Amino acid sequence: MQPDFEQARSLFLDGVAHFEAGRLHEAEGCFQASLARLPGRASTRINLGATRLRLGRPAEALAELDAVLAAEPQHLDAWGHRAAALVALGRDGEALVSAAHVLERNPEDGAAWHWRGVALERLRRFDEALPAFERLVALQPARAEGWLHLGQLQQRQGRLPEALISLGRALALAPADAAVCSQRGWVLKDLGRIDEAAAAFERAIALGADAELLRFVLAAMGRAPGPDAPPRGYVRALFDDYADGFDEHLVEQLGYQAHRRLVEPLARWQPAGFASALDLGCGTGLCGTLLRPLARRLQGVDLSQPMLDRAATLGVYDRLDCAELVEHLARSDERHDLVVAADVFIYVGELRPVFEGVMRVLRPGGVFCFSVEQAQDGRPVALNAQLRYAHSLPYLLELAQRHGLRLLRHDVESIRQDRTQAIPGLYVYLGR
Repeated sequence: MQPDFEQARSLFLDGVAHFEAGRLHEAEGCFQASLARLPGRASTRINLGATRLRLGRPAEALAELDAVLAAEPQHLDAWGHRAAALVALGRDGEALVSAAHVLERNPEDGAAWHWRGVALERLRRFDEALPAFERLVALQPARAEGWLHLGQLQQRQGRLPEALISLGRALALAPADAAVCSQRGWVLKDLGRIDEAAAAFERAIALGADAELLRFVLAAMGRAPGPDAPPRGYVRALFDDYADGFDEHLVEQLGYQAHRRLVEPLARWQPAGFASALDLGCGTGLCGTLLRPLARRLQGVDLSQPMLDRAATLGVYDRLDCAELVEHLARSDERHDLVVAADVFIYVGELRPVFEGVMRVLRPGGVFCFSVEQAQDGRPVALNAQLRYAHSLPYLLELAQRHGLRLLRHDVESIRQDRTQAIPGLYVYLGR
C-alpha cells in the first residue's frame, strides 16, 4: 500500500485533472479524499475551496480558505480565492480587502485586479473600477471578460467609441458570448447605429440572452411589436441601479419638476387635506415630502427596494410596500381619498389594469392624478427609443370614462429635459 503522502498526492493530481476538465463533483471527491490522508495541506484546501466556489457553494469555499489563512496568513492564493468567494456572497467591501492583500505583494496578479474591479463596480465606485479593468486587460489581453467589464464602464461614462472598441476585442475572443453581443448592441444603439444594434441583439437572443428584455429593446427601436408593458426585471434593475443618485440626476440634471407641478393644485382643491393618500411608484420619496402636509395618512409603493430604503429615511410615509403596482392595487386592503402617480406610467405601458386597480382602492369622492409623457404620433400608447411609454390624452380620457371617473383638470407642460429638449407631458386629474 502506498504511504499516505503518495496516496494524497495522487488523489490531489486526479482532482486537478477533474477540475480542469469541468468534472467538479469528481474533483471535490478527490480533494476531500486527499485531505483525509494528509489533513490541512494548504494547496489541497485551496483547490477544494475553488471547486466548491465553481459548484455555487461560496460559503463552504470561504470556510476552507479561512482555515488556510488561519495557519498561513500570507498565502496569496488563498487571499485571491477568498476575494472571489466574498464577491459571490455579496460581501464586496471585504472582497476589496482580500484583493488588496494580493496586489500589495503581487501587483501583476490579473485575477486580483478582476475581483477588485467587480467589487468596485458592484459598490458603484465606477471611477475606481475602470482602472482595475484597464490593468486587467493590460495583464491578460486574451481574457474576454475583462474587455466586457471595461466596455460596460466606458459606456456608463459616455465614452461610446472606446466602449465599442473594448467590446469588439471581447467579441473577437468570445464570438459566442451572449453577454458580449448584447452589451455591444446597447453601445451601437446609443451611437445611433440602429441596424447594427438590431443585428447584435438578434445574435444575442440566438445565443441565449434575455429574449424578453431584448425584444423590448428591439420594439423601442421599431424592429419588433411593442409589448403592453416592459419586462418587470428590467424596471426593477433600472431603479435598483439608479437609487443612489436618483434625486440629484432627475432634478438637477434633467430639470425634473413633474412631482411639484402634479401635487401643487391639490392643496387648493382640498384645503382640509386628504384622510389617506397612496403614492404609486413613490421611488425615493420626491412626492412624499410634498404630499405629507396634505394627507393624514400616507402610503407609498414601489417595485425597487433600494428606492424604498431611500424613501424611508425621509420619515414622511406611514407605510412603504415593495410590490408591482398593479398587483398591489389588486390585493391591498386599504382605501384612499387620493392616489398619485408622478411620472410612473412611462414604465407601465397599457394602463387599463392600473385604472381597474385604482377604482378598487379609491373612495367615492376621491382624486386620482398622474403625469405621463404625451404621445406625439397619434398612437394611444407609444414605446419610444428611450424605452419609455408615452400616452395620448384621448386614450386617457377614454379610460377615465370607462371606469366612471370624471375629468377635473388636465395641463400640458414639460416633464423633464432630455438632451436640452423639453419632453412634453400631460398632468391629469380625475375624480370619482
